[in-house]
Amino acid sequence: MAEMSKGVTAGKLASNVQKKITRAQEKVLQKLGKADETKDVQFEEGVINFNKQLVEGSKLQKDLKAYLAAVKAMHESSKRLHECLADMYEPDWYGKDEMDSIAEDTDLLWTDFHQKLVDHALISMDTYLAQFPDIKARIAKRDRKLVDFDSARHHFASLQKGKKKDEVKIAKPVSLLEKAAPGWAQGILSAHHVAQTNLSRNQAEDELGRAQKVFEEINEDLQEELPSLWNSRVGFYVNTFQSVAGLEEKFHREMGKLSQNLNDVMTKLEDQNQPGQEGTNNTLSPRGSGPPIPKSPSKASGTTNGSSDEAEMPPGFLYKVKVMHDYGATDGDELDLKAGDVVLVMSYENPEDQDDGWLMGVKEAHWLKKKDLKVKGVFPENFTQRL
Repeated sequence: MAEMSKGVTAGKLASNVQKKITRAQEKVLQKLGKADETKDVQFEEGVINFNKQLVEGSKLQKDLKAYLAAVKAMHESSKRLHECLADMYEPDWYGKDEMDSIAEDTDLLWTDFHQKLVDHALISMDTYLAQFPDIKARIAKRDRKLVDFDSARHHFASLQKGKKKDEVKIAKPVSLLEKAAPGWAQGILSAHHVAQTNLSRNQAEDELGRAQKVFEEINEDLQEELPSLWNSRVGFYVNTFQSVAGLEEKFHREMGKLSQNLNDVMTKLEDQNQPGQEGTNNTLSPRGSGPPIPKSPSKASGTTNGSSDEAEMPPGFLYKVKVMHDYGATDGDELDLKAGDVVLVMSYENPEDQDDGWLMGVKEAHWLKKKDLKVKGVFPENFTQRL
């Protein structure tokens, strides 16, 4: 068995070597113009497009990886910047907890952005390019099989040209052996020579058929695949850049909110450290959380000063506040505020309805003009300063 295996291996090796030699000879003859070459202009254009598509895809993959590396680097830089701010931020400064929460949310947002870019863009890019190596290998194989086909075609054609000469030899022996042989044997020798020639011609014809079949099978597959692959590039590019653009838009929108929150904290911290602002409640908190709302002096003591000003105030009046930053109402029960507005703070009719960090009131300008509470509403305390 071992000797048979060695024999098969040696035979296959010899066959492969012979194929390479035959292909090399055929290419030389074609370059010298002594043998015609099968041409397929449409297929050659498809190969040109294939190579162009591969180059473009590889460049896009490289640039996409560079973009992801830049996102990761920005993430790390942002994280270090927030860590630096956290290290410097003293515990008793305004908005310490809020600032820490912003830093955590920012870190999570960067992580999510990078991972989604990998999932929706880079992995798709890798899958798209994974189909090219196999097709490229089959294009190279088709080129080799085309050379084999041309070689078999030329060999068979050369044998066909010698067919008439063989037929003449049957009628008129020309070899020395035939001339020296008795008359009765000359016909036999000629017939034997022709039989051998016919055998070689039949073998060449069979080889041509096999070479043609192998070439046409791989050629037909590629003729279908190359145009389809070329046309698929548009849809792939559209999906890739739509994914990147959509992820960027969402990331920057969410990051903008966090940046605005951080800016508000810094603004409040600045206000807190202005002269005469030591007693101001500056806690920045969303609705439903934060410190309790301070009581007015009159409510805390249970007495009133009985002035002509209190008589003009709405029922349940506590104190006045000045709006420091614009606030756009997001619900029907909220006040829409502009910086500089003065609001008359009032007590809640039902204390259980009060959310920490939110006040009830009416704009002073409206009250002085209309003397009604139809437009009273709630607003965030941290956007105001008590007068």
